[in-house]
Amino acid sequence: MRIILRLLVTAAIAFILAQVLPGVHVADYGTAILFAVVLGFLNIFLRPILIILTLPLTVLTFGLFLFIINTITVLLASDWVKGFQIDSFGWGLLFSLLLTGSTYLLFREEDRQRNQKR
Repeated sequence: MRIILRLLVTAAIAFILAQVLPGVHVADYGTAILFAVVLGFLNIFLRPILIILTLPLTVLTFGLFLFIINTITVLLASDWVKGFQIDSFGWGLLFSLLLTGSTYLLFREEDRQRNQKR
């Protein structure tokens, strides 16, 4: 149940950001939900591989290269979802920063409580 709620919230944030950012376009909320699902799968399967492969570059840039990895996963998800479009790498970077920051702020207390139970 928790994962469905996270996907719906991520989709809502992506939909709202697409309304605010002129370089991000989404057809409807259903498309945003599909985007959130694809992004979730990419974050589970592709992102760890990219982090391991680019570890020296990430260390060299003091972790700032992780922003590029986030942008790449967001752009890849937008390529795979018809009806969700990001115009450029810069808009993708801004979108991924705002999406990551928003979801972090919304779910940090829940994550903190869950980690204390362990």
